[in-house]
Amino acid sequence: MKLTPTSLNEGFFPMLVNLAGRKCLVVGAGTVAAAKIEGLLLCSADVVVVSPHAVQAIQRLARAGRLVWRRRAFSRRDVQGRFLAIAATNSGKINEAVFRACAARGVLCNSVDDPEHCDFIYPAVARRGSLQIAISTGGHSPALAARLRRELERQFGPEWGAWVDDLGRRRDELLRRSLPEKSRRRRLQQMATPKAFLDFLRDRGPALCGERAVETADQRHSQSMNPGFTSAMAFTTSSTSPP
Repeated sequence: MKLTPTSLNEGFFPMLVNLAGRKCLVVGAGTVAAAKIEGLLLCSADVVVVSPHAVQAIQRLARAGRLVWRRRAFSRRDVQGRFLAIAATNSGKINEAVFRACAARGVLCNSVDDPEHCDFIYPAVARRGSLQIAISTGGHSPALAARLRRELERQFGPEWGAWVDDLGRRRDELLRRSLPEKSRRRRLQQMATPKAFLDFLRDRGPALCGERAVETADQRHSQSMNPGFTSAMAFTTSSTSPP
């Protein structure tokens, strides 16, 4: 479906997708494509790159067997059997051809910097281990999304990744115990409170993050609890189970 400007805000559904082993196509092999490929490989996707030429980073990945590089121009046949495709060439005509080939075969397509020819778009993401904070402006202002990501990265330091991992382990332990549902839910909610975060920092933070990191994190947390501090964000912790 070609999105119209008025439908951009309504057309994108926020979700996390498991790409492990999924067949993904990237058309183009410049610096922009390399950044997209890096994200796909981090998610263990099966990546094929189609482009007559490629930057050194992509060539190294191909030599290492991390991806398949087909050194030729794009053909509509390339999208066959793919879960998703990314059009990242410097030619609007080629990118549109990729999008139309995908639309004809029911393959999800992202055409870089062209939201009207996208079935999905990339949010700006602040990553702290299993914690991901995603920001999207629906394609209206990637620059604003990037700015918000930088602000969130300052607010949420590496200690958050360590805490989320600890929460996951404790949650698994709790779910293995035989407890009434109401009691289990209450304990899970208590584990995720601001107080629980501070307790984690003071008890286990120094060993995991270092004393200086804990002091910095404590300062960040105090600022975020200030009544004058406001933010709007969406949190994901790579979990599909409530809460």
